[in-house]
Amino acid sequence: MKAVHTELHRSHDPQFFLVRGVVKRTTEQPERADRLLKGLKDGKHQLVEPTIFGQGPRARIHSPEYLSFLSEAWDAWTALGDSGPEMIGNIHPVRHAATYPTHIVGKLGWHTADTAAPIGPGTWAAVCAATDVATTAAQMVMDGEDAVYALCRPPGHHAYRDMAGGFCFLNNSAIAAAHLRLKHERVVILDVDVHHGNGTQGIFYARPDVYTVSIHADPVAYYPYVWGYAHERGEGPGLGTNLNIPLAIGTGDDGYIQAMDVARKAIESFAPGALVIALGLDASEHDPLKGLALTTPGFRRIGQAIAKLGLPTVFVQEGGYLSDILGANLTSVLAGFEEAR
Repeated sequence: MKAVHTELHRSHDPQFFLVRGVVKRTTEQPERADRLLKGLKDGKHQLVEPTIFGQGPRARIHSPEYLSFLSEAWDAWTALGDSGPEMIGNIHPVRHAATYPTHIVGKLGWHTADTAAPIGPGTWAAVCAATDVATTAAQMVMDGEDAVYALCRPPGHHAYRDMAGGFCFLNNSAIAAAHLRLKHERVVILDVDVHHGNGTQGIFYARPDVYTVSIHADPVAYYPYVWGYAHERGEGPGLGTNLNIPLAIGTGDDGYIQAMDVARKAIESFAPGALVIALGLDASEHDPLKGLALTTPGFRRIGQAIAKLGLPTVFVQEGGYLSDILGANLTSVLAGFEEAR
């Protein structure tokens, strides 16, 4: 399996992470990509540079005002003269009957769901590069590759159409799915990150052509807390094309594979032409964000289960944070897929 990657991700190097009132260094660091690259090297995956697709794929998913905000945010922030080293909102307005702001501080609050997506001087360049990585992988699959892995950083599945959050700015998995829709009538996004893919769900919630499935730690006691429950099934034309499978905190390999079987049956009923895997590796027993307890062999079983769906597949990297086992878990899930194909 080929893997798409660019070093441009390094221009996004956030520092701030607020955890239960304590400010820490964020776990979404450039070193994540280094460890994932080692996993790709150990799996003997060929690296491919992305094609630059420009704004088109991003504009299929994200609103014009949000893209404009992200592209201009840092310059407007530094022009204030007394701003800090990163953009972190201090307001997160309820949007009911609200007016879209013109001031950069107001826009920052409007377009961020939480404080976990700080914007720095290189963030826009990095998030654009990540969307090119995801789109390139989707295009390669459309052109005949059976499966391609996209090493996207920063991740994307918490990003809504016009709102960042949870380390995410542009929704790489959604962008890949929309690109696949140029060829396929129906596409599935299967999110195996430990966190619910709330941004992806929100983007496609009323659409019948993209089925969003998320297996994740129960949001009763885990981020994002207010989305990701089993009763959330879509709305309007999209009713029935969203499936959430929340798992008890600490669920291990066997419980996860049972959830994969539930997802498989639902996906097969939808009969898609292609599949996007929002590949979080943070369900690991060794991940610092501790939600589930998958082993490295468990990730291999996940890869095998994905392969048995028999669909053209784009793997888009989501979470998975600094642990000694991160690269090995990537090697394992991709090896499992290739073994079962």
